[in-house]
Amino acid sequence: MTTTPNLAKGVPGLRRITTRRTRVGLVAGGLGAYWPQFPDLLPQLQRSATRVAERMRALDCEVVDAGFISDAEDGARAAEQLRMADCDIIVGFLTTYMTASMIVPIAQRSGAPVLLINLQPTQAMDHASFDTGQWLAYCGACPLPEMSNTFLRCGIPFRSVSGYLEDERAWIRIGRWIQAAGVRGMLRHGRHGLMGHLYPGMLDVSTDLTLVPANLGGHVEVLEFDDLRVRTAAVTEAQVAERMAVACDVFDLDPTVQDEDFRWAARVSVGLDRLVEDFSLDSVAYYHRGLEGEQHERLGAGMILGASLLTARGVPTVGEYELRTSLAMLILDRLGGGGSFTELQALNFRDNVVEMGHDGPAHLAISGRRPLLRGLGVYHGKRGWGVSVEFDVTHGPVTTFGVAQLRDGTFRFVASSGQVVDGPLLQIGNTTSRVDFGCDPGEWTDAWSATGISHHWALGTGNLIPEIQATAELLGIELVQVNV
Repeated sequence: MTTTPNLAKGVPGLRRITTRRTRVGLVAGGLGAYWPQFPDLLPQLQRSATRVAERMRALDCEVVDAGFISDAEDGARAAEQLRMADCDIIVGFLTTYMTASMIVPIAQRSGAPVLLINLQPTQAMDHASFDTGQWLAYCGACPLPEMSNTFLRCGIPFRSVSGYLEDERAWIRIGRWIQAAGVRGMLRHGRHGLMGHLYPGMLDVSTDLTLVPANLGGHVEVLEFDDLRVRTAAVTEAQVAERMAVACDVFDLDPTVQDEDFRWAARVSVGLDRLVEDFSLDSVAYYHRGLEGEQHERLGAGMILGASLLTARGVPTVGEYELRTSLAMLILDRLGGGGSFTELQALNFRDNVVEMGHDGPAHLAISGRRPLLRGLGVYHGKRGWGVSVEFDVTHGPVTTFGVAQLRDGTFRFVASSGQVVDGPLLQIGNTTSRVDFGCDPGEWTDAWSATGISHHWALGTGNLIPEIQATAELLGIELVQVNV
């Protein structure tokens, strides 16, 4: 499992917000008819089950262990226990042969995705010395086709991982499924703030709010800019000074930063934190146009500092009313890639790279250097003025990831992997990165656009395509990969 860099370490006042832990239901089993025949078999299998539980807990998840089952009656008992536990995923450990009737009720009643694991004790049997009982401890693969057939006939989706007990390749795959289940659970319980109004004319950004719970689960909280206004007005001068000190610990300040604008951004940042806390939000998307420097325009223009600090702490906060991109950033963050607010900026056919980024909220934890706070007298295409964030994403593997809304009301995941490479960047308060997708930048841009992706998406560190694939499968959402 990958992890997001923790920018907050050593910076007082900037600590990652505690998130919901993944809840894993675990059940191990084997055929009870074997126990009187081979007295040493059950204790060996139970030791393996204990080891699996230990390794599961090491994946930073809560494990609800339903114990070891030996027949259908045990399976029914475990099914009821795991149904009541409201698990994000059910892991069935096939220690030796067992009948499908022992596991199917658990999958049917839990309502959670199912992962079957077959982890034999070691890489291979000692054929010269093994008897039947010792062989049976290596027989977890035997029931897997039976389970597969029965699950398909019952209409129960499932996936499996086969290996041996300390097989790190298998545990990477297991960890990936558990991580994906955690993302699914987080979305099903998530609360997403939508504040202000649509950027005029951006039809692609418009999201039918019903489609969020319909496709992903969770709740969209419709907010007014006045909800932020009253909280910002209540911020004290001491809190402003404290937030400015935190920002100075995180950012380099360019000489273009005006003290008045910096103080205002710090004040809005504290108010934004209170808004997120009061409404228990996991993400925020916002936009307000405003006129002639009035208070709502100033609030909208003062969001970038606070939004970037919140995003680094695990609550993606994005501009231009981009609800689906805040969700994409949230998913990448929980998959360990950070996820920064991104759009196309230019194509560089000389260096074969796509230049992408945004003037606005960024995931500071994936910056390739200490991020810069730059003062801007003009936000292009938007009203207001203030401070903006500038950096280049850490060089190396990256993933672009977005959520597209289709004509039939379904969501589609869109992803592509590339490399952030060195080279010249504009110094205009943008989070610009040069991404090499291993192909002509024009061809990549055409293929990316053809997927139905909208104006913005998330850019995260690492090749997260396998993790996104697992998440898409558990959510039942189509994934389109752009690999020109």
